[in-house]
Amino acid sequence: MVAALELYLDTDATRRIRVLWDALESEGVQSMRSLLEQRHRPHVSLAVAPRFDPARVAAALHGTVVAAPLRLSFQHAGQFVGRVLWLGPAPTTELLAHQARVHARLAAAGIALVEHYQPGRWVPHCTLSMRVPNALMAAAVRRCLEVLPLEATVVGAALTDHARGISHPLP
Repeated sequence: MVAALELYLDTDATRRIRVLWDALESEGVQSMRSLLEQRHRPHVSLAVAPRFDPARVAAALHGTVVAAPLRLSFQHAGQFVGRVLWLGPAPTTELLAHQARVHARLAAAGIALVEHYQPGRWVPHCTLSMRVPNALMAAAVRRCLEVLPLEATVVGAALTDHARGISHPLP
């Protein structure tokens, strides 16, 4: 399992993504809703690591507003290797710069991060399903396109490690 620094979305966007999770489940696609005892909430991860020490991360980010009130415009559905399905916000200059600032603070503190979350490699996304069966991918993508575009505002942030029961709110 991995730990993540997650950005949370406003109530309306969260509700719409949860409705999408339910629609995917009705198509036979296991969504993030049903993983890990329903502890997931719609989010965009800024940084991921095999493990985080909440106190060390908080110290590294001291004085940084992680939950910056960014506007996100989800414009597309995507797929990562392994049949991971996601919605992607437009990678605005503001969003990419925010992620780079947070990453730089963590890296300067010696916190090891997953390579795919390095600035310049990071693909901003909100995961919908971790393993869409190949035979159901077309139906799942069709469901995603029904909710796009989806406008959202970042309203909160937390350091999470669901496997270890950690959810540490960040400013």
